[in-house]
Amino acid sequence: MESEKISKDKNKDIQNDKFNVNLKNVKSNYILSKINANLSKRTSLQVVKYNKILQKRLNLNIKDYKKFCDIEIEILPCKGKKGKFININENDEIYYHIYFNDSKEETKKNYINGVKRIKIMIDYQVTSLEGLFCYCECVESINFKKFNRTNINNMNYMFSGCCSLKQLNLTNFNTKNVTSMNHIFDGCSALKTINLTSFNTNNIKDMSFMFFECLSLKEINLSNFNTNNVTNMSYMFSKCSSLKKLNLSNFNTNNVTNMSYMLFKCSSLKELNISNFNTNNVIKMSWMFCGCSSLKELNLSNFNINKVKDMGWLLCGCSSLEELNLPDFSITNLSNMRGMFSGCSDDLKKKISFEIKNIKAEAFN
Repeated sequence: MESEKISKDKNKDIQNDKFNVNLKNVKSNYILSKINANLSKRTSLQVVKYNKILQKRLNLNIKDYKKFCDIEIEILPCKGKKGKFININENDEIYYHIYFNDSKEETKKNYINGVKRIKIMIDYQVTSLEGLFCYCECVESINFKKFNRTNINNMNYMFSGCCSLKQLNLTNFNTKNVTSMNHIFDGCSALKTINLTSFNTNNIKDMSFMFFECLSLKEINLSNFNTNNVTNMSYMFSKCSSLKKLNLSNFNTNNVTNMSYMLFKCSSLKELNISNFNTNNVIKMSWMFCGCSSLKELNLSNFNINKVKDMGWLLCGCSSLEELNLPDFSITNLSNMRGMFSGCSDDLKKKISFEIKNIKAEAFN
């Protein structure tokens, strides 16, 4: 009882004196705010990892710190394949705790040879996961076992170039404050399925190249995506050549300015409903549907193209199109119509030239 009383008194003294603690070793303002807000909470003491003075005052065993990391990832590399499994800058190494197989010994290596399983835990100081696994071609499976953090703001290029990746578990993902996801799955050519139901995209502004060259994906469920703040959707699904189903009915495109190459070479896509698209602010629309060779009909009659300057090669190679409803071309700022209908059937070209008198000849070449 006596020791318990002393402990409580000590904790009380620390709380009363928390603004007088020497915090010279603390690395960021985020850590400082966490210390000031959570000094009395034992489960939040990981924030003082790099402050030796505060550790001593709190009687904290820093070896226990790693138990409280709020991002935990398990990685399975390809059998017999050498290479990089994570990208960590030399200055950031202290914020990543890496364990090979079932070893309790921490290592800082970024390259592997013959390792069967890797566990990674990431500190609070890390706010950006940009390029974390970029071009890690030897990784076959990535499982986010724990992700309780809300201070991550950037996921650009996170899995870009992971061409051997077959399994990706993101069910614990917390993307509440992420503002950019461009190129996040770019080049994940072996990935056949992806579950994005945990994604919160409320603050995302850039989704360009998001699924670029995801050659094996047949369907993507985006029903929970909030695109209210997105301004860039260029190349978003470009070269998703196996994609057969894509429901974009919930997409809010009010703020999008760039849709160029958005569905470029989605050659397996047979139907596409984009009747709810708002294109009032779109400036670039070039190559948007080019190479969608399986599409039989497309309704663009709701498209507002008053601000669009470039529609070059818009429907180039849409060789199966039989029904096409086009937007109003009476008032337009278009400076480029080249190749808009190149590769479409002759019957469709005749119909277009008959219905819309001010379509330039260059649109058919």
